[in-house]
Amino acid sequence: MAEPVAEEKLIDVLQFISKERNIPFEMLIEALEAALLTAYKRHFGSEANAIVMVDRQTGEYRVYHRRTVVDEVTDSKLEISIEQAGGPYQPGDFFDEEVTPKDFGRIAAQTAKQVIVQRIREAERDTVFNKYARKLNDLVTGTVQRYEQRNMFVLLEGRDEALLPLSEQVPGEAFRINDFIRAYVLDVRKSPKGPQVVLSRAAEGLVQRLLELEVPEIADGIVEIMAIAREGGSRSKVAVRSIREEVDPIGACLGPKSSRIANVSDNLRGEKIDVIRYDADPQTFIMNALAPAKVISVELFEDDGVALVIVPDYQLSLAIGRDGQNVRLAARLTGWRLDIASEAEADEARERYLAERAERGEEPIAEEVAQELPEGEEAPVAEATVDEELIRKLEEFRRERLGE
Repeated sequence: MAEPVAEEKLIDVLQFISKERNIPFEMLIEALEAALLTAYKRHFGSEANAIVMVDRQTGEYRVYHRRTVVDEVTDSKLEISIEQAGGPYQPGDFFDEEVTPKDFGRIAAQTAKQVIVQRIREAERDTVFNKYARKLNDLVTGTVQRYEQRNMFVLLEGRDEALLPLSEQVPGEAFRINDFIRAYVLDVRKSPKGPQVVLSRAAEGLVQRLLELEVPEIADGIVEIMAIAREGGSRSKVAVRSIREEVDPIGACLGPKSSRIANVSDNLRGEKIDVIRYDADPQTFIMNALAPAKVISVELFEDDGVALVIVPDYQLSLAIGRDGQNVRLAARLTGWRLDIASEAEADEARERYLAERAERGEEPIAEEVAQELPEGEEAPVAEATVDEELIRKLEEFRRERLGE
């Protein structure tokens, strides 16, 4: 048996590591037992069915030769008879005989160190992984540590390294080494080098979490974020609604003198945030989403997921936005493909779209039916609902094209 002093020091070290690194003490003891067993087998032979037990209080460790109690022994290294075991043993029980070598303490200390360190490292990796897995889709803060091939590495809580890949960085945002940064936890994965925390500054979830921090009504569930469309570094549109009539969702998000939304914008390095009132009616929602442009009318074609939007002539460029950004974000926010037309071109745009629908809808259906019919069999006459207004418009469009 090893010297008690050494054992006490060892158990003290494990208890210190458990508290300092937030690793379960039992996990460290099990790692120690595995390390001691490895040391014993390496130096005293692996043929014996050996086990190692460590006392959780004193740190004393002993090696036992474990054999199974049987009626008739066939392998003396693995089995022992009831007569030899004696006492209350029954067939199937384990009989443990202590075989701790006299100089095992010195050998165990030398051999176990590397194994214990490895187990501690693995335990720390699991602890880090679990910690950030709980923060998935949430905000974390840290400092910029270094850049490698334009990928940013961030130090979280002063010790855990996270990756902000180039694809999740916002164009135009520049961070220097040691700069403070707030980011969104996009993914947490295990790798041979340890847990990898992937951050994002471009995710729409970043806007949502920042709003939840700044707007108490959102955190309390009084105001709900229904949808977000974002082009990182430039503009975001956020659709909100209130579950209480007396609470204005837009006013709550803006805050006194627009201070709340300004704080969110500052965290996003000046990105503009448009707060939109959500409406269950798609037409109204689309009108709201195209703000600041005014909308005259919205006509929905649900089977195509298309909305024909008519705006005043002088509002056309505003509705579309610079490089099409306003209509692009509105389309992503509402889930509809938006076809914007000025009031002067409204009739022409509608007729053009209806003609395109007619061309897309007639020929593919006829071809499909013809392919499915057996040879020599006529196609059945399908029941259909005739849209007389649509037919009238198509006929007018045809006459104008032919000059009739």
